[in-house]
Amino acid sequence: MLTGSCLCGGVAYEVDATPGTIMHCHCRTCRKTHGSAFSTVTNVPRDRFRWTKGEDLLRGFESSPGKTRYFCSQCGSHIVASREGKNTVLLRMGCLDTSIAERPEMHIWRSDSANWYDPKAELPEWPEGTRPSAP
Repeated sequence: MLTGSCLCGGVAYEVDATPGTIMHCHCRTCRKTHGSAFSTVTNVPRDRFRWTKGEDLLRGFESSPGKTRYFCSQCGSHIVASREGKNTVLLRMGCLDTSIAERPEMHIWRSDSANWYDPKAELPEWPEGTRPSAP
């Protein structure tokens, strides 16, 4: 069982399925939607997905013909997207609350990627938001 929710907790969902292929999408629309270099997504079966809270808070935006992106009208979290006629729903992995073992398998739309982001660059990492103080 997968569960997810928006930033304010007003909208929540659950899925009785494991994630499909997880990928980082670099398309211009994902970058603009999420204000980031990419969006990490996975497909799940539509008939295994259900809203558990706040469906009335959802708003949709048709970002391309037949594809609607759904977000919380209170906090703005983009939660899922779906295409007309498809039997899957596209989950935004950043809204997933369940820990999973699966890992991203690919980058897509690299032709649209931000010129300031290189997925191969090794960068320093810190557990919190700033560089630790030197002793």
